[in-house]
Amino acid sequence: MRIGIIGGTGIGERLINEMGATRVESRPLDTPFGAPSDAITLATLESGADLALLARHGPGHRVPPHRLPARANIWALKSLGVTHIIATGACGSLDESIHPGHLVLPDQAIDRTDGRERTFFDDLAVHVEFADPFCPVTRAWLASHAPGAGLTLHDRATYLAMNGPSFSTRAESELHRSIGAHVVGMTALPEARLAREAEIAYALLAIPTDFDCWKPHDPTKSAASLLAEIRANLQSGADAAFALIRAALADPAPLEATPSPAHDALGQAIWTDPAHIPPQTRARLALLL
Repeated sequence: MRIGIIGGTGIGERLINEMGATRVESRPLDTPFGAPSDAITLATLESGADLALLARHGPGHRVPPHRLPARANIWALKSLGVTHIIATGACGSLDESIHPGHLVLPDQAIDRTDGRERTFFDDLAVHVEFADPFCPVTRAWLASHAPGAGLTLHDRATYLAMNGPSFSTRAESELHRSIGAHVVGMTALPEARLAREAEIAYALLAIPTDFDCWKPHDPTKSAASLLAEIRANLQSGADAAFALIRAALADPAPLEATPSPAHDALGQAIWTDPAHIPPQTRARLALLL
């Protein structure tokens, strides 16, 4: 079992520095879908957890959400033997009960992205089950460590992915609330779809930085002070996410002991007659097929 962690560089660096990591190695990679966002850092923790760490937005947070090389990122992690992914990502809250500083472990998703590559299988008919987009086994493992870490965790929520890079209009924010979304972000899809096609168990740890624009801001606060508040919320949320991931990685055995439904996602999903899969396609996608 190898656990991939997708997010900012901060969580990965802290895990390496604070959890007694050994065998740390930076691995630049290329894939049939181009280069991933950054080199992937491999590390083994004292607990025995084997990690692959990827900064989703690259060095210096330079890659915007709508240009993320999601196919290359997931392929690269798969090629390194990643079996489970914990993804972190900032989001806006669409629910009065979900406050900045809380953590959200969504169980459902709505994809409102547009123009993003969302499958590895452009030349085949492959239809993976995606009714439950986030791995229930990985989610339960993470959630079980929240009480001991003293965190407020919402483990039932719907994440809505929008294209960005601009934030929602107020009308869009109200629409997202009206269709049942609890948080809104820009990065978890198509990432989670691609992880399912790669038969990797994927869980999202969403970090609310503010209430989305459906909720009016305090009119006495300047734009600069509001931005400073959002950045402070992101930092406190990242600290909470680190605490939860650290607690879970100290006890990886339960995750390894329980198979994830994602690990057999292609079992009944490939509809193309094998005899009609071109040799060049089979060779190009050999990692998955």
